[in-house]
Parts: sequence; C-alpha cells; structure tokens
Amino acid sequence: MQDGFSDFFYTSSDGLRLYARVYGKSRDGRLPVVCLPGLTRNAGDFHALALLLAGDEKTPRQVIAFDYRGRGRSAYDRDWRNYNVATEAADISAGLTVLGVEHAAFVGTSRGGLITMALAAMRPAALKAVVLNDIGPVIEGAGLAHIRSYLENAPKPQSIEEAVRLQKAAHGQAFSALSKADWERQTRALYRIEDGRLAADFDPRLVKTLRKIDLSLPLPANWPQFEGLGGVPLLAIRGANSALLSAETLAEMAQRHPRLEALTVEGQGHAPLLETGDLPRRIGAFLTRAEKATGGSG
Repeated sequence: MQDGFSDFFYTSSDGLRLYARVYGKSRDGRLPVVCLPGLTRNAGDFHALALLLAGDEKTPRQVIAFDYRGRGRSAYDRDWRNYNVATEAADISAGLTVLGVEHAAFVGTSRGGLITMALAAMRPAALKAVVLNDIGPVIEGAGLAHIRSYLENAPKPQSIEEAVRLQKAAHGQAFSALSKADWERQTRALYRIEDGRLAADFDPRLVKTLRKIDLSLPLPANWPQFEGLGGVPLLAIRGANSALLSAETLAEMAQRHPRLEALTVEGQGHAPLLETGDLPRRIGAFLTRAEKATGGSG
C-alpha cells in the first residue's frame, strides 16, 4: 500500500487494462464508497476525501476511486468514440464485479454523476446511496461550452507552480473559497510527469467527444435517468458559482426526488472540491444516515 491506498488493475470487456485506487478494507454492515471523477479527471481528485472517509475513527469505510479508460493509469482507447458514458459505466460495473462489491454508495462528480445514473439502470441493486457533485439531469450549455473552450485551448505549463497560476487565472473567479493548498492539490491531480515534463493526465482525444455536441441547441435533459435514483438516498451538491448545474435544476431535482438533500457550496463553481470545508463531515454524515435507512451492506 502506498500513500494510503492499494493499486487495483482489471481488464475491460474489450481488453483494456483499467485502474482504480482502493483505500481501506471492506467492513461488514458498512457501505463502501465508489468515487467517479469528472470528464478529464482521475482518481487523484478523491485522494484527500478518501483518506478522511477510510480513516474515520467512528465509521471507517472502504473507498474505491476509479480511473476511466483514457484517464490516469487506465489504458487509452484506440477508438476515441468509446469515451462515452455507456462504455465507461460498463467498465465501472466490471470493476465492481471483480472487486466483489455488490452494494455501495456512489459519489459522482460531473461526468461521474452521469455514469452513476447509467449504473442505476444497469445494476440498480448496487446503488444504496448517491452523492451527485455539481451534476444533474439538465446541463447548462454555457457551462459545457466553457469546458470545451478551455480544453481546446489549454496551455501547457512547464511546472506545477505555473500550472497552479494558470488554473487560478482560468477558474479563480468561480473558486474564491479555495486556499493555496487547495489549488495546488487539485492541480497536481490533473497532471503527470512524462519525459521530465508535465502532461495532462488524460487522452487529448477526449476533446473530440465534446466537439460532437451542437451547443447551439438545447442539451437533452436526462430526467428519466435521474428518476432512476428515486429509490435511494441522494445528496446533491452544487457550487454556488456553477455554470453547469443551475439553482433552478437543483430545485426541480429536490421536487422530483423524495429523499434528496440539497447542499450549495459558497465560493466554489464547477465542481466543488469535496475535501474542502465542512464537506467531508456532511458527506460522512449522509452516508451514515443512508446506511441506517437502507440497512447497510458491504
């Protein structure tokens, strides 16, 4: 075990070598937590939160954070068209099967939330609680356009210090609550060292998946997929400055889901860093309540 987690590799149905981090051990009667990152992000985004959840004195729990194909330590796909929610959900499902995880709480940031909704249709019995981090059934086109523009024109920093400056320049207005340590931590998770240089830790062809989307038209809503989560406790987190998840959509989610708890994070945009402020405690308390409500399972 290194840095508080173990490496886990497995093979997808089409032969790709995929990766996840496993924090802590499985505990009877306590839900493991499956963490699913954003579009270009990886398991490193959840490192600080995973350490807190796995090391909690009263309710330690296993945490599993996945790298999707084409991100982090998972293999890149020769066909970029396979970078889609359905394929990635199938990959996660395969990983859970190999790990022997039958039931879990799922924490999905952005893309990870869409994958969680897909998993609710694929293997609904697996989901015992869900945390959606700044994602819902309606995605604001302006927010997605901002993400696409940033990725298409992303600079190539020569050092972590420069990378942090660039991240703050691009996103600082929406994330006024972040400390210097927060900026460095989330930036480090985005890069790897390649031939002595920093490189974004994802397949650059991921941008092609965004170019396929016609942002001049309203994006299709996913209310049926969201309503597939209706049977489980749900914590919906929104950054107060988010351009991707609107306050109106969050309010409608609360109206449609009988067991939804809504939480807005001041001073953060898309997507809030889940290890900051009071979020670890709020997430931990939600998981404990969900276990009591569902009976808990490992």
